[in-house]
Amino acid sequence: MPDLTQAIRTEAEKLFAEGKVELFIGFRPENSPLHPQPAFFTQANQLDDLTYGGLCKNNLATFLPKYPRDKKIGMVVRGCEERAVNILAVENQHPRENLVLVGVPCTGIIDWRKLVNIYDEDIESVQEGDDELTLLVKGQTHTMKRQDALHDSCLRCVHPTPKNADILVGEAIPDREPEQAWHAALEQSGKAIDARFAWFKQEAERCIRCYACREACPMCYCEECFVDHIAPRWTESGVTPAGMHGWHIVRAFHQTGRCTDCGACERACPMDIHMTYLTDKLNAEMYAKYGFEAGMDSTTQAPFATFSLDDKLRFQDGV
Repeated sequence: MPDLTQAIRTEAEKLFAEGKVELFIGFRPENSPLHPQPAFFTQANQLDDLTYGGLCKNNLATFLPKYPRDKKIGMVVRGCEERAVNILAVENQHPRENLVLVGVPCTGIIDWRKLVNIYDEDIESVQEGDDELTLLVKGQTHTMKRQDALHDSCLRCVHPTPKNADILVGEAIPDREPEQAWHAALEQSGKAIDARFAWFKQEAERCIRCYACREACPMCYCEECFVDHIAPRWTESGVTPAGMHGWHIVRAFHQTGRCTDCGACERACPMDIHMTYLTDKLNAEMYAKYGFEAGMDSTTQAPFATFSLDDKLRFQDGV
């Protein structure tokens, strides 16, 4: 996607020239064509290293809570990432007025594991077209449908175009119906309880407690995670069935009304655990009960984070 790369560079250069940002967060290429990495540009003459494409897999919103609130930051965002930024703004992690979001309508993140499963680690380059990928493998050219290489979270994406980006590069992509995002989760929830628990065990008990999912998630910004807390200890911290069940269940509940289904947790997981079926189920419940989707603007709190004097306090004396 060299056209988008150049468009992002151009906008970032303008932001530096106009003094609107002190830092621009994007991506840069690495030695492996499959793994572009997050990059932090502090001046315009560094932007020749900026790149953008379907293999840029990180959710850059993860880095916002690490910076002082008065830092003026520009960054590249896709639909799910802009929604994550909105949530961080609502939760007072960085003022929205100190951010400049360069939005990119997203055609989906390429799952590098799907490529490696076919071609091992021998991929020398990947060229992206609208509908096809062209791969150079051991000097031979191969093509595959782009759709077949997308990460699962992107296959169910509802809002590919950022709604409230300050700058939009590329052509907007229409939304889909929200219910389409949670089909797999609802399919699981329709099964018998024994089958649902068997699926949960299959996924959770492959966990090695490396917490890569936590590090990749923009919503996991707590200075001390519940799983590391020892006084009191909230859950078993060992690599045991109880510990792994507790970690995945409690972490999912912490994402209620906050998860934008970006899939960063699954892309970071070395065990390829499909953990978003839990957060998808909670997202479906939020939508069904409250008509709420996470991060659609930078002012609305999630239902579980709001309180009104008119709320019915059903937990008190049976009211």
